[in-house]
Amino acid sequence: MSDKTIFKIIIALSVVVFSVVVVLYNLPKAETIPAFVKYLPTLNACINATCTVLLLVSYYCIRTKKVELHKKLNIATFVLSSLFLVSYILFHSFGIETKFPAENVMRPLYLFILLTHILLAAVVLPLVLISFYFGLTNQIARHRKLTRFSFPIWLYVTSTGVLVYLMISPYYNF
Repeated sequence: MSDKTIFKIIIALSVVVFSVVVVLYNLPKAETIPAFVKYLPTLNACINATCTVLLLVSYYCIRTKKVELHKKLNIATFVLSSLFLVSYILFHSFGIETKFPAENVMRPLYLFILLTHILLAAVVLPLVLISFYFGLTNQIARHRKLTRFSFPIWLYVTSTGVLVYLMISPYYNF
């Protein structure tokens, strides 16, 4: 397949994922929620924390010319991020919504972190997929150029995912 075809597939996939997430936020709360669902936010935070560490180690590896380890760590991070996405979609498919208390003095900070996290999470998926494509097809110059943007965004999204969880988790009501 040509680069153009791959890019079209990546954009289409990214739009579908984003659309699914938007639809999930508009679902009514399920009448019954399976017991395992209450563990998904913690699982998601653990996955995000692991991804953050793997991204940092991967960055160190590429800076020290350990290309194969860098590649393996990024693939592992991508797999974990995909697992996160499935778990996230599953959790929100039950229409669960938790609001940060309006009277909490940390609310503006929480909302800023949450908003930037959500916006950049929407942007990072196609960037990561294209970065992967360039890396796996040995288009190293293009890979390096794009990862100057995709890496810090992906790192921000994974780390702020953990922060959002830590800030909102006291208010979960399952």
